[in-house]
Amino acid sequence: MTTNLSPRIVISGSGIWTPSNIITNDELVESYNAYAEKFNSVHASDIAEGKIKEKPLSSARFIEKTSGIKARYVYAKEGILEIDRMRPKFPERKEEELSIQAEIGVFAARKAMAAASKTAADIDAVIVAGAYTQRAYPAIAIEIQNELGIVGFGFDMLVACSAATFGLHRAYDSLKSGSAKCVLAINPELNTPQVNFCDRDSHFIFGDVATAVIMERSETCTSSNSYEILSTKALTKFSNNIRTNFGHLSYVTDVDPFGWDKFFHQSGRIVFKEVSPMAARHIGEHLTSLGLKPGDIKRFWLHQANINMNNMVVKQLFGEEVDEKTIPTILDTYANTASAGSIIAFHLYNNDLKKGDIGVICSFGAGYSVGSLVLRKR
Repeated sequence: MTTNLSPRIVISGSGIWTPSNIITNDELVESYNAYAEKFNSVHASDIAEGKIKEKPLSSARFIEKTSGIKARYVYAKEGILEIDRMRPKFPERKEEELSIQAEIGVFAARKAMAAASKTAADIDAVIVAGAYTQRAYPAIAIEIQNELGIVGFGFDMLVACSAATFGLHRAYDSLKSGSAKCVLAINPELNTPQVNFCDRDSHFIFGDVATAVIMERSETCTSSNSYEILSTKALTKFSNNIRTNFGHLSYVTDVDPFGWDKFFHQSGRIVFKEVSPMAARHIGEHLTSLGLKPGDIKRFWLHQANINMNNMVVKQLFGEEVDEKTIPTILDTYANTASAGSIIAFHLYNNDLKKGDIGVICSFGAGYSVGSLVLRKR
């Protein structure tokens, strides 16, 4: 854990890019159920003989009750609702063109830079942190650095749903050590290509978005809305309960590179029971280390994966329900956006805080991983 030692580090701006395409639960359910009914009809004899399982039907009510999700933004709507495709359709770009993930990252980055009153000349490090990157190299961060005209260094990092907070931790460390003077941390969460839209229990979970944060030393900050970072804390513990096996080794193992296990899959009930107390304990210990209690915190910007999980974290922290203003929710409209969820919540719900108010950004998920930052409004 790191604590508040000079120099002081601040978040001076944030930005978000939201796709123009929306898919509601009703649309998704209509498509999935049509696919499931066709699948069950085509494979009726194998299902009857117990060779394969029947595809269960879904409902908008099931989705909302299970997750709190009502809709999601997607980069490309085409293909997702087509029962003979069941995946988004992206046109392939040439190598000399800006990649899709870099493009959406740049959109969010420019908004964060404007909010922080920064130009490319002010920034010397770019971190792209997400659940997925569309290629191994060259790094998406270096591509974004080049597109924005930033001189310095950049790198990608993958920490699943905690990537955004872990990325901010690395930005904080770089600024503390002096290896950077101003860091642009970006989360271009392009999740829908990794969704199994043929699976009733996971087809509704994810949406696409890009978020960005500017972090710098307090002496260079000119933003009218900034937050000092009081402390950061991170924890990882290995678990197979949230996993994807997609990777370059699929080519040499002679298995289906697009088999069900190559997509996102999880043991949802186990994750709920294990991650919720892990996150609540992590936040409680982080606050205690600073002499703070949950009641001292004006705003919690929590990971946006599942409303029931967040409610459990809140209950374990406070012992009772807390109003939504204290712990805002965005997953009803954005769905699970992997690591970007807590940053979306921060971006949309921080302007009303007063000087001296304290807030917590916290993410948790696959790994398992938990990352948090305690902030104070300047």
